[in-house]
Amino acid sequence: MKPRILVIGSSNTDMVVSVEKFPAPGETLLGKKFMMNPGGKGANQAVAAARLGGDVTFVAKVGNDMFGEQARQQFRNENICTDFILTDPDNASGIALITVDQHGENTIVVAQGANASLHVDDLKQIAHVIAACDIILLQLEISLDTVSFVLNEAKRYADKNVILNPAPAAILPNSFLDGLFMITPNRAEAELLAGVPIVDIESARAAAAALYQKGVHNVIITLGREGALLYNRKTSKHIPGVAVTATDTTAAGDIFNGALAVALTEGRTIEQSTDFANRAAALSVGRAGAQASAPYRSEL
Repeated sequence: MKPRILVIGSSNTDMVVSVEKFPAPGETLLGKKFMMNPGGKGANQAVAAARLGGDVTFVAKVGNDMFGEQARQQFRNENICTDFILTDPDNASGIALITVDQHGENTIVVAQGANASLHVDDLKQIAHVIAACDIILLQLEISLDTVSFVLNEAKRYADKNVILNPAPAAILPNSFLDGLFMITPNRAEAELLAGVPIVDIESARAAAAALYQKGVHNVIITLGREGALLYNRKTSKHIPGVAVTATDTTAAGDIFNGALAVALTEGRTIEQSTDFANRAAALSVGRAGAQASAPYRSEL
């Protein structure tokens, strides 16, 4: 049986403009190429996991508009279960405005739209789906109350592992972290959560240790081209990245998390899973777009 991965999160349409450099406040720049791609942190992670062999169910909320319908069809094309993608009649589907500079770095502004109305009551109706899955993947582009409900619901089951990707960055209550199976912040997110500036591998290790002390069983801090820092009860290890030329880092973290979930549910160790996720993310940064950059299993 394929691993059963439940992704609960956001679905957006990304509107991307490539630029030489990011504009300063009040400055207008002429951009280069424009693209419109499917995105959203939850959706990106669901697509990444599905392309890498996961049996994925996606829970989200979209608007009653063309963006919402296009998203549903895209998920079906990726063999993702869409039975629990809900429609908000009052709010538009989520939108992300993205600029990508000549070095492949990006800035992103998100209008949550229907994502913000994925409420606890919606999740209560599908508690049986939470009970049936092997691993749950969460992010923070939906209501924190909804995230909290899922975390608490998962604690009812001894075998239910939750990966929390704390993005976009937010200060979280300790109740989110205590007993959490895994957290996967990037450098900036880890600094905010741990209160430790990260300037090198050793300071990343200190930040990971601080999060571990808050009750997280496994901490993986993603460090871009430098790979990732894994910290848990048994090990504290820097897992190097793969040397590639980045053209667009959009969704690299999402690809990492989707790949990580697949590897874990296939029975790989956490160290092996982190390396697998590093390689998937490295492939993604050589391509433009969010979901479009997610690699297939054969490419790894």
